[in-house]
Amino acid sequence: MTTLTQPLPQTQDDTFQTGQVMTIAGGHFVHDSFSAFVAPLLPLLIEKLSLSLTLAGSLSGIMQLPSLLTPFIGYMADKVSVRYFIIFAPGITGTLMSVMGLANSYMGLAVLLLLSGFSTAAFHAPAPALIARVAGGKLGRGMSIFMASGELGRTVGPLLAVWGVTMWGLEGIYRLAILGWLVTAVLFVRFRETPARTQKTVGFRTLLPTAWRLFLGLFFITISRDFLAVSLGTFLPTFMSGQGVSLWLAGASLSIYEFAGVGGALFSGTVSDRFGRKPVLWIGFLISAVLMFLFINTSGWAVIPLLIGLGITVLSSQPVLLAIVQDQFPHHRAVANGTYMAIVFLVRSATTVIIGAIGDRYGLHTAFLWSSILAVLALGGIWSLPERKAS
Repeated sequence: MTTLTQPLPQTQDDTFQTGQVMTIAGGHFVHDSFSAFVAPLLPLLIEKLSLSLTLAGSLSGIMQLPSLLTPFIGYMADKVSVRYFIIFAPGITGTLMSVMGLANSYMGLAVLLLLSGFSTAAFHAPAPALIARVAGGKLGRGMSIFMASGELGRTVGPLLAVWGVTMWGLEGIYRLAILGWLVTAVLFVRFRETPARTQKTVGFRTLLPTAWRLFLGLFFITISRDFLAVSLGTFLPTFMSGQGVSLWLAGASLSIYEFAGVGGALFSGTVSDRFGRKPVLWIGFLISAVLMFLFINTSGWAVIPLLIGLGITVLSSQPVLLAIVQDQFPHHRAVANGTYMAIVFLVRSATTVIIGAIGDRYGLHTAFLWSSILAVLALGGIWSLPERKAS
């Protein structure tokens, strides 16, 4: 199962271009800060537009809907110009998210979020491809920095939105859009000389057998990963409250988990550059399974070190998985990453519903237990992935 076609030799410089990597990561940080505006502003939007909880809940799904088109967006980025998708996305997303307070109806708000979803997809489909181009032989390190910056952005974004509302009111946060356009200007200056198209020596059709087998393995790994990530990222405060912990600890548990995940995302890719992608994934999933089992059977403040460990291990897999995709498709990076993102979106959407249904019927303790079991089942998918020699 590990005899997939080896990736073609890369043509870019093997030097790790720290300045360029950090510039893209900075763009990711600001972009994802804006895309995290919905949750903190939702109570105000519900009040202003008299939205039902059903309509309010649909807004996040509307914003995520364009993720289904990421393979096509990635294909276009490979064909047209990978840099322009990334350069303009922070400014466009920042503007659309900052004018949500000006929407006068649910339909108008839905259109803004749909357009923002397209801009978000246009950034995330080709951005790892550009990271791969400037990361040289340290692809894992580049992906770690890229993913960690996004995690930080999703942490800072709600705080920025609340600060803007405090300063100017809901209708006045459009002023924050200038931050997105400043980042767009920086990205334009830094990447205006980047070659417009990724050089190719083969057509994508010749790689379809490799792609099919690779993405099938990633599909099963993503299922296992998302049972853990969705359980903790969506239902952790609810689970903690049901365990009878204090309100403060229940609320802080998610922040502890997410912040630890920044560290995991920051270092996992770098470690995989040295020791190989598959060993890092194997160790991460095994430790995650054990920690999850211990977590659901532990109470009180003793759960904090377990939450830190879960954040590090559960959220550390994404940079490594992105690096694997980029390793195998050096001449079709954006379309390959877009395909992987579409898989992640579909699996995560289904997983959220399944975990919620299990929790309703059998309790979140049972749902979390199954997440622990499925983490072990990911080892089969990891075994099917192509080998990459440690450097």
